[in-house]
Amino acid sequence: MTSQQPPHLVVIGAGFAGLQTVQALKGAGLRITLIDQRNHHLFQPLLYQVATTILAPSEIAWPIRSLMEHRPDVTTLMARVRGIDPDRRQVITDDGAQISYDMLVIATGATHAYFGHPEWEPNAPGLKTIEDATRIRNRILLAFERAETEPDPAQREALLTFGVIGGGPTGVELAGMLADLARNMIRGEFRNIDTSQTRVLLIEASKRILPSFPEDLSAYAARALERRGVDLRFGTPVTDCTEDGVQIGDEFLPCRTLIWAAGVAASPAADWLGVEGDKAGRVRVQSDLTVAGRPEIFVIGDTAAVVQENGDPVPGIAPAAKQQGSHVAGIIRARLKGGATPAPFHYRHQGDLATIGKRAAVVKIGRLSLKGALAWWIWGIAHIFFLIGTRSRASVAWNWLWTYLRGQNSGRLIAHPKPGDEPAID
Repeated sequence: MTSQQPPHLVVIGAGFAGLQTVQALKGAGLRITLIDQRNHHLFQPLLYQVATTILAPSEIAWPIRSLMEHRPDVTTLMARVRGIDPDRRQVITDDGAQISYDMLVIATGATHAYFGHPEWEPNAPGLKTIEDATRIRNRILLAFERAETEPDPAQREALLTFGVIGGGPTGVELAGMLADLARNMIRGEFRNIDTSQTRVLLIEASKRILPSFPEDLSAYAARALERRGVDLRFGTPVTDCTEDGVQIGDEFLPCRTLIWAAGVAASPAADWLGVEGDKAGRVRVQSDLTVAGRPEIFVIGDTAAVVQENGDPVPGIAPAAKQQGSHVAGIIRARLKGGATPAPFHYRHQGDLATIGKRAAVVKIGRLSLKGALAWWIWGIAHIFFLIGTRSRASVAWNWLWTYLRGQNSGRLIAHPKPGDEPAID
């Protein structure tokens, strides 16, 4: 007698959505293959703290194989997906492998979107990966080093000008931390420049920063940034990003270090499936997070366009991705048991949080709005809670406490700069 193999689930992407799906299916009686182009799961909300020297990469990333060590039902593959054949139920990787599935979860996330100007990316890198964070960290630190030895005042001023494009949570957090870094953490370490004179630009095309937050919290965040010396530019979109600086309407601002935090585009999952994506390339899914006509294929996280009952889109944030992963796991378990299919996906918004710098943050949880130091502590506790593993939580908590008490950080390492990492100089 031959034993029948358990159903095979393939999960593409080990971000919040994909990993949550796999974790929630422990003991479900499946064979699971987890595919990711990198070998680690990344806590993206804290990437900006790696870019601004507060944390080390190892404190916010964990090897996928280590996370799956005690899951014999899970096979981990480090591979890049090239396409999907829905009719044959196969995932095709770059090396030509064809991986058959009974069910498929696509959770491949998103990347930077430059609004039709991909040529801006070399001059204004985005922040989605560890590689992005370390490259940006190199550029920031090298800008100070170049300024220390630059004799020309105009060139030195351009080197000490940092531009952040995009006024959402990532942009606000980057700008605030850059200001703290220059004005507090490294002040006094250089002899020929005064880092407190560093100029940080935060550029937002709409009328205010943090547009998803209530107006009073947005206004508080703007005031807190201005107190840190951040130069806020509202209401005019960026029209060019060059090696020499950034064009905002009719004004050109010399700036040797630009960081993009203004938009995202989904992975090519829609192309793989041969379906039409929304304007950001996300796959439109059914209420159960499956693809229309393909009940065996789920698309979740930043790759999916999920609409709430009120017509609003589900935001592309970590809690939403994890809720979608749990929902898909529930549907799969129900199918395996032959039980009733769970109700349509319902997103439960747990709140909005953004930090502006040391001792300043904004928090909106239900009807509760907080700002200032108390909000900063709540923000920190929430992020530590989401981190994977006791060791990671303790390490990040210690680094934050040390920075809070002493104003010092230990992540200011320039890691073998390559061409393109250093700020452009004439």
